[in-house]
Formats: sequence, structure tokens, C-alpha cells
Amino acid sequence: MFRTALRNVLAHKARLLMTVLAVMLGVAFVSGTLVFTDTLGNAFRNQSAKSYDNVAVSIETYAGDDEKTPGIDDATLEKIRGLDGVASATGRVNGFAGVADPDGKLIGNGWSNTGANFAPGKDGKDSQYVFTDGSGPTKNGAVALDKDTASKGKYRVGDPVRVATNGPVKEYTLAGIFTTEDGAVNAGGSLVLFDTATAQKLYLKPGVFQNATVSAEPGVSDRKLLDEVEPLLPKDATAQTGKALADKQAKDIESGLTSLNTMLLAFAGIALFVGVFLIANTFTMLIAQRTRELALMRAIGATRRQVKRSVLLEAAVVGVLASVIGFLLGLGLATGLRSAMGVMGGKIPAGPLIVSPTAVGSAFAVGILITVLAAWLPARRAAKIAPVAAMSSVHATASVKSLVVRNSIGGVITLLGSAGIVGGAATGGTSGRQLVAAGAFFALIGVIILIPLLSRPVIALVRPLLKKVFGVSGKLASQNAVRNPRRTGATASALAIGLTLVTGISVLGVTLGQAIDKMTTDNIKADYMVSMASGDSLDESALTALSKADGVAALSPQQAAWFEVDGDYFSASGVTPGDVEQVFSLTTESGSLASLKDGQVAVGSKTAEKHGWKTGDTLPVKFDDDKKGELKVGATYKENEFLSPFVIPKEMADAHTSSTRSEIREIWIKADGGASKANEQSIVNALGDNPAMSVMDRQDIRDMFGGFINTALNIMYGLLAMALLIAVLGVVNTLAMSVFERQQEIGMLRAIGLDRGRVKRMIRLEAVVISVFGAVIGVGLGVFLGWAIGRTLSADIPGYALVIPWDRLGIFLLLAALVGVLASLWPARSAAKLNMLTAIKTE
Repeated sequence: MFRTALRNVLAHKARLLMTVLAVMLGVAFVSGTLVFTDTLGNAFRNQSAKSYDNVAVSIETYAGDDEKTPGIDDATLEKIRGLDGVASATGRVNGFAGVADPDGKLIGNGWSNTGANFAPGKDGKDSQYVFTDGSGPTKNGAVALDKDTASKGKYRVGDPVRVATNGPVKEYTLAGIFTTEDGAVNAGGSLVLFDTATAQKLYLKPGVFQNATVSAEPGVSDRKLLDEVEPLLPKDATAQTGKALADKQAKDIESGLTSLNTMLLAFAGIALFVGVFLIANTFTMLIAQRTRELALMRAIGATRRQVKRSVLLEAAVVGVLASVIGFLLGLGLATGLRSAMGVMGGKIPAGPLIVSPTAVGSAFAVGILITVLAAWLPARRAAKIAPVAAMSSVHATASVKSLVVRNSIGGVITLLGSAGIVGGAATGGTSGRQLVAAGAFFALIGVIILIPLLSRPVIALVRPLLKKVFGVSGKLASQNAVRNPRRTGATASALAIGLTLVTGISVLGVTLGQAIDKMTTDNIKADYMVSMASGDSLDESALTALSKADGVAALSPQQAAWFEVDGDYFSASGVTPGDVEQVFSLTTESGSLASLKDGQVAVGSKTAEKHGWKTGDTLPVKFDDDKKGELKVGATYKENEFLSPFVIPKEMADAHTSSTRSEIREIWIKADGGASKANEQSIVNALGDNPAMSVMDRQDIRDMFGGFINTALNIMYGLLAMALLIAVLGVVNTLAMSVFERQQEIGMLRAIGLDRGRVKRMIRLEAVVISVFGAVIGVGLGVFLGWAIGRTLSADIPGYALVIPWDRLGIFLLLAALVGVLASLWPARSAAKLNMLTAIKTE
């Protein structure tokens, strides 16, 4: 039977091509994902271990510019250096630092632009950095840059470099260029080294470090050194051995990559699930075409089990072949992903491609198992072919009973899934989303079972149109599309699954995007927002400079503050009284915002209602600096998404901050005459052309808040493209094998006058009908799921309202029709080229 199975695979290799391609693509996705994440994890683990090679003890603090987190001072560091067995102890301090390119723009992405101190040992070198040109900065006014940043900025040793920290931009002299394994640089950021005194002044205070590393003399135990160092440290400090820290970072890296791995494998699973329909369809049609052969095998003594085993062996051979090719393609995919990350700015540490036994085993197990499982039902049908009844080579059609049972089961499952989706939408929140997910699974399975039943009435709706527009070709195409409902359903199911996901994601993404966009336009009056590219707080000097800028009509910061009222903590926004109403849309519900000028506060109406506060009430508070006082409620206002529940005068926020720096998150500006190039340039000039400060107009603000949704949508579309490609292969496969089955029929049609052009048109229209049918089912179910998931999120998104992107849905349907046309090119050409006399004689 094995030889028979192998012979059948070789005899039908052309007809099995699409099956091989479907499995191959799915396996490539799985193996590529596993190899890529293993390679990435290994590279970062090695990098982490290397960076702690000479570290016996690592000390970390949460040092800030307040007295609560003092950090490690010079005296403590000297005590550590005096311990027996300590070779060296190096203090570290770091924070944000951005470098301008020749055009004055920030090099890097903001959040990973870092500044640190150069800490040379007795030999004048810092073990964390290898200088390729010049030397490290050892005096005020000098800096060193990592090699990538220097290259992007076209800087050479001796050049002036404009560097921005959280204060005004300053110019330094470039003392050296270095290479590093620093994670910020590898993430596409930059690293600027200052001398220690300058770094401490910029980020902390003189004589204080945030972190420290201790190296041991030969033969000294890291654990022994740790026990001696810990008693010398301040309360906020934590210490661990270098090995323990490297192990912890390795676990963190693995945990971070697990999410990426899971997401990519989920999309690989979707692609393979879609491939199941293609494989099942292929083996069903092959068995229908080999009815006489299988019956003959039964007649000469083959048992049902042997016939079934023969078909499954064919599937296993196909699975092995596809898995081998798919695995090799996956290695190429992993290599390509690694290169692509480098092109996009991410720097992956050097290291070999990691091909683990898990990746190899998973890829082959998935490929073979999916193929064999998909072929199981066709194999079971093959085993039921009677030796005598099947000798006419006419494939037995499905009984009415089997279709009734199938449709009944499908109807029950669909209703169960729909009830879950509606129930989840009504419940809302996390539990609602879980219910929607479970309901979606059952609804999708139920619709897949029901698709053969749905095909006849749905396609019947377009039959008159096809007949009227395309004549005989249209009539025959619509009849052929529903001739075998099971086959049509299986082919359309693949497209339906892909388009369900794409449509659901589109509906949800567009709805959320418009809700966020509406939130932005409804809550903001300002023409510009100024913030730090790093996400850190702005310096007070930026507010002072902007208050003197030409064209500024109104100006208010959004300064973060905190206090406690009756045991509950609340956040507050420090603003400029009088100007805040001009930059934010604030609807007063009681009192007056003018009371802010008198030192009173405004409270969001929902917060006030929840706690029973009203205008005129006096609230006992404990401020962030531990001072106590009383606040009088001067107004309540409808909540604004860009402000905290409390709005207070900026002077109050300044008076009670526990930090030596302001907590100004953004500065909002209303300009004379609205947004214009002249006003924007005036703001940029007032800020000293600082590359680390972002100046955004209203459209930029909308793009910032809504941009991540579009990015996420594009990523999802890209990942789902694999599933849709396999669905397209399914349409091609179905049509090609259907043409092969209908050679005699096509020959008869040609003989009675149907020319080649109309034969091609018939096949193309059949493909379009099947594709659009699957697309309609997918789009309908996708809209339903998008609505349900959106409802579970609506409570957390102000102004949420369902938006159906009709333009995108129309594009999806047009693309489905185009898919049908493209998928039919080869089968239609083959059908038109058939010799009518030869075809008529074909059995």
C-alpha cells in the first residue's frame, strides 16, 4: 500500500502542487518564526552576559532629584572600593540626551536617546566602551558619540555637536567615537557620553550616582563580595551578583520574545487552518476522480482500512515534502526578518542563526499532522466506496440525510456562537471580550459547516444578473458554482475566514481611530503642542521662552501634580488661569474657571459626583511634598481627556512639588491667526531650535494619537496576507481540478457551439462567483465581530460610535472578484485549449 500511495503522489504531482504550496507556506511561517525568535533571544542573551563579564556585583537605585531617593554618593563608593577583594567600583548616571543631525533634526527615536557618564579606570579606559577614534570626554564641554550616531550626523572628532537634554540645547566638542553593546543604541537610539561631573549635574546632583558596578579581584567569590557590599548601601538600593543580573535579563528577554512568538504563531495557525480546506478539497476531488481505481483495489482484496491507510499515506508523503521545502524557506524568512530589522533601524547583536530541535520538530510535526488530518475525511469516504457499485466511476453524491444532519449541526453551532458574541457585547469589559472570542470561534465553525447550504440561495440572487450580462457563459458559471455545494463551500470558507479577520480588524481599527480623532478635535482648541521627544518633562525655561515668542496668543502648560483627599490619591493638571480655556475645550457645569486665578480648583464633574463634592466645598488635602492644606472647589467641568480630574493653578503645582524640576508634560499654545509656518517657526526659534523638543500642530496631534492604530492595522493586514494567499491557491486548485473532472462536459459544450472565449468566460465567472460568495460571508461576519468587540471597549473610549468603513469593504469585495479572475487564468486557459473530440471521449 505504501508503494501504491507513493505511485499515486507521483502520478498526480501537478494536482497536488497547490496542496504542497499551502502546507509549505504555513510551515515556512512557523519555522521562520521559531528560528527568528530563537536567534534573536540567543543574540540578546549573549550580549547581556557579555556586558556583565567583569561585573561581580551590580548596584541599582531609583535615585532622582529629591531627597526621598538619594542614590549612591562618593563616600559610599569609596567605602566599597576599600573592601577586601574589590578590584574596582564604578559609579554610573544616565538620562535623556538627543543629538541634532546637520538639518537640526533629532537622531534616533526619542525614547532610546540616552546620555551617560564616561567613567575611566586607572588606565584611562572605560570597559563598557571601545573607542574607534579619539578618546572619552574627561572635562566639561566635551562629549563622545556612539559610532552609528556619529555616522548619521556626519560628525568627526573635533566637530561641534548640538546636544539637548531636558534643558536648553548646548554645543559640545566631539572628543571621541566609540562602539558599544548598549541596548538603547541597538534599539535605534543614540548614546552621548559626558564627563562624570557634567553628567551628574545634568541628571542628578554633584557627587551622586544612580547605579554602580563592582569588579572582584581574581579568586574572590561574587557572593562573598555581595554580602560585604549590601550593608554599605542606602535603603533604596538593591544589589545582586553580575551573574544573577545577567540571568534575570535573559529571562526578561525570553519573556518579551514569547509575546512576539505567540502572536506570529497565531497568524501561522490561521494560515494553516485556511490550508486545511484546500488540502481537504484536493483529496476529495482526487478520490472522486479515482473512484474506479479504488473500487478495483477493493475488488481484488483491499480492505477498507487499507484503502483509508493508502490515502493517509499519500497525505503524509505530501506533508513531508512540503515540510522540507517549507522549513528551508523558513530559514530564509528568519534571515530576511533579521536583515529587515537592521534596515528599519533596529540593531541586532551579531550571532549565528539558531536552528533548535524544537523548531525543526515543530515545523515537521505541524506540516505532516495538518496534511494528514485534512485528508482524514476524504480517506474515510474513499474507504466506503463499494467494490461493485463504484465500478462505473460515477462518484456517489452526498445523501440528503447527510446534508440535513450537517446543516442541523451547523445551525445549532452558529446560533450558540452568535448568542456568545451578543452576550459578550452586552457584558463588556475583559469578561465580555472573552465571551465574544469564544462565540466567534463557534460562529465561524458553524458558518463553515453551513456554507454549502448558504451557497445555493446566495448565488441564486446573482444568477439573473450573470445570465443577463454574460448570457450562456454566465448561466453555466452560476450553475457550476453550486453543482457541488460541499466543494464550493470548502473553497469559499478559506476566503471567508481570512476576510472575517481582515474585516473585523478594519471595522474595529477605523472605529477606534475615529473615536480617538474625535476625542482630539473635541477637547483641544490649541494650535500647537510642545513636548519632549523622549516623553520626559519639559524644563521651566521652555515655558518662559514661549511666553515671549511672537504670535503666541495664549499659553498653558499641562503640569502633573498629585495630592491626597480623604485617603484617596488624585492627579491634577497645573495650568495657566485665563489661558487654559483658550487651549482646551472646557465646558463649565457649575461655578467659574475664573476662580483658578483666586487659588481655587476645578474638578471634573464625574469625579465630583462620585465623591459628593460641589462648588464651594473645601477639601482637606495632603500634597505630594507631604504638606497639608485645604482646597476650595471653584468650578466643576465636563471631563477633558487631556486633563486630570483636578485642574489647579500652576503656581499651586510649583509650590507643592517634591521634585526640584517641574513636571510639565506638554505646553499648549494658541497662536494669533491659527497655525501657520511663520507661527511654527517662531515657536521653534523661541525654543532654541532644540531637536529634542517636538512642536506639533493639530493635525500632527491627531496623527500621533491615531497613528499607532493605522500601524497596527497594516501589520495585521501583512500577517493575514499569508492566509489570504493560501485561500487564493484554493480557488486555483478547485477550478483546475474541476476543469479536469469536466473535460467531457466542456468538450460537449465546445461541440455544440460554445467558443473558446465563452469557455474562458464561464470558468472566470465561476471563480468570481465563488470568491465573492466567500468574501460576502467573511465581510458580514467580520462586521458583526467588529461591532461586538467594539462594544466591549466602548465604556473606556469617550465618544465611541460604530463606524463601518464602506470604502474598505467595497475594496475587499472588489479584490475578491479580482482574486477570482486571477485564480481562473490558468484553469480557464486549460479549459479553452481542450480538444473537443478528445474531451468527449474522456471518461
